[in-house]
Amino acid sequence: MKIEPVYTTDGMYIRDRQNRVVMLRGCNLGGDSKIPAYPPGNPLEGDVSFIGRPFPVTEADSHFARLVEWGFTFIRFVFTWEAVEHEGPGIYDEEYLSYLREILKKAEDHGITVYMDPHQDAWSRWTGGDGAPGWTLSAIGFDLSRIAESGSALTVQHEGSLYQPMCWGMNNLLYGAACMNTLFFGGNRYAPELLIEGIPVQEYLQSHYIDAMRHTARRLKDCLSIIGIGTMNEPHPGFIGLSDLRSHERITAASGAVPSAFDAMAAASGFTRRIKKFTLFGKLILPGYRELNPDRVSIFRDGFVCPWRTAGVWDVVDGQPVLLKPDFFAGVNFHEDFLKPFQRRFMDAFEKKHRHFIFFPEGVPMRPEVMWTAEDRLRDDGSLIPLVDGMHWYDGITLLRKKWNPAFSADSEEGVPVFGKRAVAESFRRQLSRQAYRIRSRNLPALLGEFGVPFDLDRGKSFKTGDYRDQEEALSLYYDAIDANLLHSTIWNYSASNTHADGDFWNTEDLSIYCAASGGGRAVRGFSRPYPMATSGIPVRLAFNTKRRECAYEWDGEPGITELYVPSHWYPEGWTVCFEPAPDGKTVVDEKPAEQRLIVSAERSGRERLIIRPLT
Repeated sequence: MKIEPVYTTDGMYIRDRQNRVVMLRGCNLGGDSKIPAYPPGNPLEGDVSFIGRPFPVTEADSHFARLVEWGFTFIRFVFTWEAVEHEGPGIYDEEYLSYLREILKKAEDHGITVYMDPHQDAWSRWTGGDGAPGWTLSAIGFDLSRIAESGSALTVQHEGSLYQPMCWGMNNLLYGAACMNTLFFGGNRYAPELLIEGIPVQEYLQSHYIDAMRHTARRLKDCLSIIGIGTMNEPHPGFIGLSDLRSHERITAASGAVPSAFDAMAAASGFTRRIKKFTLFGKLILPGYRELNPDRVSIFRDGFVCPWRTAGVWDVVDGQPVLLKPDFFAGVNFHEDFLKPFQRRFMDAFEKKHRHFIFFPEGVPMRPEVMWTAEDRLRDDGSLIPLVDGMHWYDGITLLRKKWNPAFSADSEEGVPVFGKRAVAESFRRQLSRQAYRIRSRNLPALLGEFGVPFDLDRGKSFKTGDYRDQEEALSLYYDAIDANLLHSTIWNYSASNTHADGDFWNTEDLSIYCAASGGGRAVRGFSRPYPMATSGIPVRLAFNTKRRECAYEWDGEPGITELYVPSHWYPEGWTVCFEPAPDGKTVVDEKPAEQRLIVSAERSGRERLIIRPLT
């Protein structure tokens, strides 16, 4: 069955079938899809099922209708490798895939388009995140029951009440996730003798991952809502590229205790290590130490050893671990040497059967993007593989501290504090502008695939008061920056199961814009606001003044129809449209408040500017 593309890429733009430039706006669905629906509580043992993530089929219409009411007609659809292939290598959960098809056909009924997001964080649930099936870890000799106990992961299940909010990113520095990511992307170079079922470890892991994604796409081939697929959420280099295995690099948590890569390796093999405490993202080392793996538990089952010990990176001398090659992983470019080849392999695997797909590759968060050139994207017939760069950005200070202060933030990329309300707003705009510029300079569209705000700010104060003005203010500033940069965007996230007590049900996060206990949407005016859905011409400027409730949109128009979303909750008394200059008679304005749409039909070319104002 040949499927015509819903959207096509055109340099830095995405166009619809009417050749209009679209602005994709929506959400991630959903944060709770990282964990099984059954059994409840995210256990790390026993049979699991992801049927019911993101929500039961019987609830799909109400959730999709709500998203469309908010102006969200585009979804980054979260699912995991584990959800598809949790029972064992090559054993796919066909009932789950049938369930996915039902959900995606419902999205199609509501006019929603999606791209499939094979999600992972810190490799897997057993290594403190989500994504890969447990058998991937078992295949290289890990005992799943010992991963956290050996100091190789921070998990809610093991830490219990001692688990520190927003610490999960530290798992990328601990052995479990770091080792698996290194083998997945760099096994051929760094562990060439490590075989699984006679197959080199990198080939084994990548082939199973890609095959599972291809099988998923085959099962969903008649879901016309799907416009494409991501290659992998927030890929991480593991140990690859570290300059010195004795040092502390890539710290993403605000505070805690961090092992060097060598400490992580030694601890995983049953040695107790004293690791340094830090604050301010590793910029300040604190007095004292924490013991990693005090009970001297090895992560490995009998008959298995650390692959880096086998590779000669370290060894045991006189009963103690000794580092032999501190620069073993140094001197390489992860994005160019490892990530890009994987992403191109992934895309090539889909090209024959899913020619209509747009691919959404991502780089490592807070690192330079993958530098895709036209030559990198060439097909055999000379055409280009369509790509949209799925950049991520968070207001890190608010996210990690779970406190909102509009007059204080930090530029996460440059590592500098920002003071003052105007300066903070400008910093958000500038941070997104830098990322978007780097992407667009390579003639690619830029999608802000993740951003958001915690709803449990100040220890859940909003849950007691029902007042979400802080979250609304934060989101408004984020969207001001998105509008200023004319970005496609999908907010993180919509979790249908969200509760005040358990948030999004993953690692204590609570960023869902939906919560039944809050009456449905939370801080809706922060994220649901006017924007151009499709433009006959080229967008030039978009700005929404929340105080005056005025939306200004400017574009270099071409003959055709331009469509804007105008939410009624911003204009309960109605709205009016003013053109500057006034239409010349060849432009017809059709206001449709009941449908939350403004339709502009033009027969001429030239600069157009309109302002939407409250009806007085």
